[in-house]
Amino acid sequence: MNEPTILAIESSCDETSAAVVSGGKVLSNIVATQAVHELYGGVVPELASRAHQQNIIPVVTQALRTANVTKSDLNAVAFTRGPGLLGALLVGCSFAKSFALGLNIPLIEVNHMQAHILAHFIDEPTPQFPYLCLTVSGGHTQIVLVKDHLDMEVVGQTTDDAVGEAFDKTAKMLGLPYPGGPMLDKTAAKGNPDAFQFPVGNMPGYNYSFSGIKTAVLYFLRDKTKVQPDFVQENLADICASVQNTLIKTLLKKLVQASKDLGIKEVAIAGGVSANSGLRQALQDYARKYNWNVYIPAFQYCTDNAGMIAIAAHYQYLKKDFATQYVSPEPRLKI
Repeated sequence: MNEPTILAIESSCDETSAAVVSGGKVLSNIVATQAVHELYGGVVPELASRAHQQNIIPVVTQALRTANVTKSDLNAVAFTRGPGLLGALLVGCSFAKSFALGLNIPLIEVNHMQAHILAHFIDEPTPQFPYLCLTVSGGHTQIVLVKDHLDMEVVGQTTDDAVGEAFDKTAKMLGLPYPGGPMLDKTAAKGNPDAFQFPVGNMPGYNYSFSGIKTAVLYFLRDKTKVQPDFVQENLADICASVQNTLIKTLLKKLVQASKDLGIKEVAIAGGVSANSGLRQALQDYARKYNWNVYIPAFQYCTDNAGMIAIAAHYQYLKKDFATQYVSPEPRLKI
């Protein structure tokens, strides 16, 4: 019972991914990224669903082969129930249900956001409970108090846009190609983070707001280009560095506050934006300043992947937390 072998499937947005975990060790983590969305500058839900249908069988086949595992070795099948795009989630959910039914093994539904947080248990070192996790993924920006593998409480979150959306929309204003966030990060590395000043949002408690900085950047660019038409091209790296610096300051200001108030020095980040080099470096700097133990996932476990779904499923399997064949996707699933 303590060494289950589980196939996990992730299909919440535009990555089709499958992984195999055995005894809490991830044996394979295969991800197929969908290039079709580059033409549109963002994810098109219908196209994502179709790409998942094309990718899921090859990805699952490769995950099993890489892990040197056969279908008969599996003890359960896990899948992302939500949050995410309904059509995309349906593909993974339907496949997992059919696979589990055909093999007559348990089915495990996984919360995508919880899985991001549990990605820290794939590799050593792992956080000690309780810890704070700044989760910055897609449409989510949250500070989560993690009391146990399956016991989590959201103590702060964005009241409007997520930080990832602020990165992507700023990148679009600056004319950077899709995906905008990583391109902004790359360009920022060449710029001066103190070149331009933008407002640091300050909401009550541990909550966030990122709509203000987006508007501030929009007006800033409008006013500057009126006077100097080539302003963006001539100052691109400095603009990117200044915006990124402001967003990171906003994120970490609330994390510092939560750490002090709750008396917790075990601090982690998770989700797609945790791949941002500026945020990763800033967290290391804050760790020295505030005497934190910080945990930053490997790059392959930052963005959407089935490895994190697999590790979450491992802990759910140990608790016999199984789903029924009546389960359906939940696009707005909360922790």
